[in-house]
Amino acid sequence: MVPNSTNEIMVKTNTSTGPWLDAWRSFRKNKVALVGAGIVLFFLLLAILGPLIAPQGINDQSLKDRLLPPSSQFWFGTDDFGRDIFSRIIHGARISLWVGFSSVIGSVVVGSVLGIVAGYYGKWIDTIISRIFDIMLAFPSILLAIAVVSVLGPSLQNALIAIAIINVPNFGRLIRSKVLSIKEEEYITSAKAIGMKDFRILFSHILPNSMAPVIVAGTLAVASAIIEAAALGFLGLGAQAPAPEWGKMLADARVVLRNAPWAMIFPGIAIMLTVLGFNLMGDGLRDALDPRMKN
Repeated sequence: MVPNSTNEIMVKTNTSTGPWLDAWRSFRKNKVALVGAGIVLFFLLLAILGPLIAPQGINDQSLKDRLLPPSSQFWFGTDDFGRDIFSRIIHGARISLWVGFSSVIGSVVVGSVLGIVAGYYGKWIDTIISRIFDIMLAFPSILLAIAVVSVLGPSLQNALIAIAIINVPNFGRLIRSKVLSIKEEEYITSAKAIGMKDFRILFSHILPNSMAPVIVAGTLAVASAIIEAAALGFLGLGAQAPAPEWGKMLADARVVLRNAPWAMIFPGIAIMLTVLGFNLMGDGLRDALDPRMKN
């Protein structure tokens, strides 16, 4: 239908929005995704404000208060050293989120660079990088992380490095597949025709147009990284005592499981809720950013 007036043309122009604004509006309509975002925001605030709201010190020991059940004084009870579990879980949120975000950022940076180079230049460079990715993906991720930490030594920092390494192939292959399709677009051909340098093409045109799936994958990868950090901590290869890392708290609570199940229940709930929040938010972002999911 042809517009009958200039006003109608202006109305239609003003209602048009960019892809990111459309994605935000679509995300806001997803109630489940908003619940996930709310959970993530809650734990982020918990990590930021932890020292201000924790009622006890994370390493304050009191043997007369050991293995006390949840009460008005100790909301989540105490562990076998008389430490307040609630305060340790609050501080543990900072550790788990720091490991999750830092490892994923490292994976995204390294994987994106390798994926862009492999997809854009192709030939023998693509073959070498792709085979490295295939070899890394041939191992179960947790076993590869254990191998890396075993070489570097058990610590929270080395666990972070190991988690970042095992996620590099996932982002590298994702970026590579996007680059292979984007580099055939007409605007990339035009950029090459006018003599634009490869570096500018890669980081001014190809990379920005490849970020949508990376954002979704990164959000979901944070959840996986938190689980992997907890698993390494549970095995004694991640955070070391007396750090209040959730996986380490689960490992320490095994010996008192029968007498004080709350020492294991509450750290487990914290891990479950954090991972659930990131997964729900990641699914919502995927639905909002993927054009194939829109009506």
